[in-house]
Amino acid sequence: MTEEPDTSVRELADIPAVEVISRAAVMLMSSAAEKLGLADENPDASPRRDLDEARRVITALAGLVTASVEYLGPHAGPIREGLQSLQRAFRETSAHPDEPGKGPGEKYTGPVY
Repeated sequence: MTEEPDTSVRELADIPAVEVISRAAVMLMSSAAEKLGLADENPDASPRRDLDEARRVITALAGLVTASVEYLGPHAGPIREGLQSLQRAFRETSAHPDEPGKGPGEKYTGPVY
């Protein structure tokens, strides 16, 4: 009974840093979108909407993007645009929007209007 190694699984050490960072960013973006209710047909009635959680995830995403932007190359632009879209969606969703520069992640990215 010899087990053959699963060749579909890559060793973490073999994955380029830009891919690890990009995947983490996409996961954070997806989580933020879910927590903003954007995955539902009617975001305003989404049972998954949790703005406190969305704020945390967007802030973590902003920190990751800001700290790693120099390594992302051509991926930087789309990831930054996604982050800004989430920051705007958060502002639009909030009953009492934060002042510019005080929203989630804006201490890292600067104000998003």
